[in-house]
Amino acid sequence: MTVTITSVPTRIPAENPAWIRLKTAAQALQALQGQDGSVADTANHAAALLHVSAITDSLARLAPLVPHDAEYLEAVVADFRTWAGEGSDRAGFGVPDFLNSLLAFQPQLQRHDGLQHVVVFPMYTQNGSSSRLVEAVLIEVVWPDFVAELEAGDYSNKLFVPVRFLDFTAGYDTNSAVLFPETVAVRQTPAFTWGAIFADREAARFRRVLGAAAATTSLELPEGAAELLADQKLTEATFVMWDLIHDRTHMRGDLPFDPFMIKQRMPYFLYSLEELRCDLTAFRESVRIEKDEAADPQARRHAKLVQYAIIFDRIFRFAITGSRVRNYDGLGGQLLFAWLHQHHVLHWTDSRLAIDWDQVADAVIALGATIDDLYWRSIDRPKMAHWLAAYQLISATLTPSPASVWAKGPDALPVAGPPRGLTDQVLDDEFPLSMFYEALEKKMRPVIESTAGITGTSEV
Repeated sequence: MTVTITSVPTRIPAENPAWIRLKTAAQALQALQGQDGSVADTANHAAALLHVSAITDSLARLAPLVPHDAEYLEAVVADFRTWAGEGSDRAGFGVPDFLNSLLAFQPQLQRHDGLQHVVVFPMYTQNGSSSRLVEAVLIEVVWPDFVAELEAGDYSNKLFVPVRFLDFTAGYDTNSAVLFPETVAVRQTPAFTWGAIFADREAARFRRVLGAAAATTSLELPEGAAELLADQKLTEATFVMWDLIHDRTHMRGDLPFDPFMIKQRMPYFLYSLEELRCDLTAFRESVRIEKDEAADPQARRHAKLVQYAIIFDRIFRFAITGSRVRNYDGLGGQLLFAWLHQHHVLHWTDSRLAIDWDQVADAVIALGATIDDLYWRSIDRPKMAHWLAAYQLISATLTPSPASVWAKGPDALPVAGPPRGLTDQVLDDEFPLSMFYEALEKKMRPVIESTAGITGTSEV
């Protein structure tokens, strides 16, 4: 299906009465749903039916304002009615199945800056609700011209859809910054063709955290990073460029046969290396674009900003966000910080943080090359040998917990048994925070917590 849009349709403001009615009905439905999305208590079916009717009626009123989503909106109304038991002799409100409408929603074919979507599904939200409740999100696409040119050239990523929040239900009043099809309640898993990332939330929380962290550590920000602090839209476009390159990297390079080991259980630090590898690839490519005099000037400008964004988001927000239970993003942030410190381009002296920016690119690219070499060698290694090599890479820079069995090496691990035996020996916090990060986390905790539910509007 190819969608042709000659102009962005009439905008739907968050104050639109039909949208408000839809959002209110969805939130009322959530209170009646169980974890699997069903409304188990038949005494609540009459109320649930009223809420579904409000949702479908609101969608009919909103549909003329988003004609590019006509097929999806028709399908999602049908899925709501089927779920409610309309036209059937069976009881309604069992486990929801919205496969038909999910297949009809194809935002990756409609990447036009400012284009809006009204998205309503029973789904869980990553870093938000773990239950498949009816959530509603009013969003718009963020698609700068220079990003479109990058995607049409060397950085093709047909699945990537960067978006901005306009309004949302409770599941997104959280830390969740993604809208993924795999979160939707369906009867069978389809082939996923898109993934949406909320660039405005990423940018807003980055700006709030960086501002506080720079003040806390007495870090003097370079000019470009100061620009990011001052301009939400500039930061959003920077994160779109970062995410574009990061996302496509997951399936590119000299990879293990399955870098995520889908449906396999593996030590969480391998996820740390995969996410960090993708970020460091985005960093390396941004350095290349910045130096390319033939590249679009906006691409070159944002390429420099991407480098600041990756370093500061990784070392300030990633490293101290979330619990210490298998926190793979946190570990990646710790590793980057320690690598820069041990390569003498990041300094904590006289209680002040300083970074030698003229040396940073080489150091960061060197860490990326080290991870790339680990991946290249993994092709010839048994799985457990790859795991051990990955651990050695990390522990050469970060100090493991004194209680770690892994730190004692293969002789202390059950290497003769199944891989699960090794995974079970990984501590929840295998690489604890350093003294620097323990102190920083205490000072930054209120700021980190304040970013839940943040949007671009919050920080403009």
